[in-house]
Amino acid sequence: MFFSKMRAIPISKLKCKAWPSFLLSRSCSHMANVAEPPPSTLVDEFTKFCYQRDLPRAMTAMEAMQRRGIWADSLVYSELVKCCLARRAVQQGKLVHKHVFSNGYRPKTFLTNIFINMYVKFGLLEEAQSLFDEMPERNVVSWTTMISAYSNAKLNHKALESLVLMLREDVMPNSFTYSSVLRACDGLWYLKQLHCSIIRVGLESDVFVRSALIDVYSKLGELHNALGVFNEMVTGDLVVWNSIIGAFAQNSDGDEALNLFKRMKGAGFAAEEATLTSVLRACTVLALLELGRQVHVHAVKYGQDLILNNALLDMYCKCGSLEDANSVFTRMVEKDVISWSTMIAGLAQNGFSQEALRLFEQMKISGTKPNYITILGVLFACSHAGLLEDGWYYFQNMKQLFGIDPGREHYGCVIDLLGRAGKVDEAARLIQEMECEPDAVTWRTLLGACRVHRNVDLAAYAAKQVLKMDPDDAGTYILLSNIYANSQRWEDVAEVRKSMRARGVTKEPGCSWIEVDKQIHAFIMGDDSHPQIDEINRQLSLLVDRLMGMGYVPDTNFVLQDLEGEQREVSLLSHSEKLAIVFGIMSLSKGRTVRIRKNLRICGDCHIFAKLVAKMEERVIVIRDPIRYHHFQDGVCSCGDYW
Repeated sequence: MFFSKMRAIPISKLKCKAWPSFLLSRSCSHMANVAEPPPSTLVDEFTKFCYQRDLPRAMTAMEAMQRRGIWADSLVYSELVKCCLARRAVQQGKLVHKHVFSNGYRPKTFLTNIFINMYVKFGLLEEAQSLFDEMPERNVVSWTTMISAYSNAKLNHKALESLVLMLREDVMPNSFTYSSVLRACDGLWYLKQLHCSIIRVGLESDVFVRSALIDVYSKLGELHNALGVFNEMVTGDLVVWNSIIGAFAQNSDGDEALNLFKRMKGAGFAAEEATLTSVLRACTVLALLELGRQVHVHAVKYGQDLILNNALLDMYCKCGSLEDANSVFTRMVEKDVISWSTMIAGLAQNGFSQEALRLFEQMKISGTKPNYITILGVLFACSHAGLLEDGWYYFQNMKQLFGIDPGREHYGCVIDLLGRAGKVDEAARLIQEMECEPDAVTWRTLLGACRVHRNVDLAAYAAKQVLKMDPDDAGTYILLSNIYANSQRWEDVAEVRKSMRARGVTKEPGCSWIEVDKQIHAFIMGDDSHPQIDEINRQLSLLVDRLMGMGYVPDTNFVLQDLEGEQREVSLLSHSEKLAIVFGIMSLSKGRTVRIRKNLRICGDCHIFAKLVAKMEERVIVIRDPIRYHHFQDGVCSCGDYW
């Protein structure tokens, strides 16, 4: 009632009296106490927030501590730095650093190392270096952190230099130091010096050091030394086994990788994801489909391991088993750009170009961004299917559409595409316009197109460019010789042969491999060492007679043109893939796919032969050459006779 009868008084009429000073001081004091608790309470709250990873409240508490000139324990700050790292909170991390080092406060070496590591993980190497340089005392962790950072940043000289300075300060490197600095070795001399240093300090038996030594030796192509380091191992360790198996697999020595895998199993070690990934790589190199399938059985227990699934996908694609590859791909819950790119390239290389392009569209719909390799697979698909317009569109727009600059391999695919379409002059012009320097492979691609379209003068020019870069490339000499011979330019043929003899260049013999009953059988042109070669030749002759009844005529354009007519036909019969096909038919039960890997591109005559045999014998024949995969069935090849 009283309040309802009061008249409203304008604010402008109100007169304020000053508060008594003792009340004001008490009020301000009370407010200050509410805002900032006593030092011990403030530190306790800060500690609690840090361990709870509550970054905003921890930063607020730290600001209050800063105003009061209070510091917490080093361990607490280390927790706060971990929180900053987890959230990628760069600015907050810098504020923590500033707070800890404010007012001349010098934290323990332990905490300074934490800050150096923080800057390294944020990619702020200059800040890390600056803090490192200011340290009054540096321990092994300080040095190792910086050496590791330099190695990861590919600043190899700085990493090696830091090790020298570390030793001068009488700080003894540990296993992590050497593991880090070994990654910076880009030359054999440095590596051997480091290896000696490791032996001197007695760390050669350390698992991580030994593993790093194996990795670096193998990356430098020193597999003999890598194996030597491995064989010095007294007690086995799975990490080291994985390193040595991976070393040989990555260097395309599948045989030794598989031998080591057998040794590992014999020593009682169970394979893990890294082991199986390396073994799958070895199977891929050797095109060992059956062994790859056995490895797949072991891989199943690891479920949806992305790296392992990608390795399986690659193995099946490169062994020519698209059904298995598609099964793996379809079941993958998680797919990354490697998964999509592998499947696209696999389809393209196996002759399923339209399917590869459809999958590329699905990839874009999925939101996965294509990379350099993806576009290479797409261009390969266009090239080997003769899709000139599609290929040219993707090539011209890859920068605009996907943010990818064309590389030498992309140019190579388009040059191949133009060459196959008979546009050899345009292909030659594109080589001249390349933004990167053409290599021997680029010119060989043009040379191959010139052979098909009988452009002798341009072929001679392309061959000249190849031989400038690779003077001992026998394939180029042979190809040019045959191009001249087909044009009746015998003087030029003689000149090419003379050049070959002068340089001591000999043609690499064709070799084909086939797996039968877990054994690899090799066939080399002109080599009669196979124990069943007589029966193979007899069956081959019978097969050719039957094929001739179907209209087969040996195409002698694919043998040396300086042989006589009958010699040419005999030479064709000794081609390694023909021997491997016949052996496969002899050895594999009816209905089994004949899978062959060869070192040279399949010739036109063997291509016709394989198509006819596949039809007559009702077989599927898969031949993998260095360029692509050919699936022969019912008288047709997956390449559409366009290879």
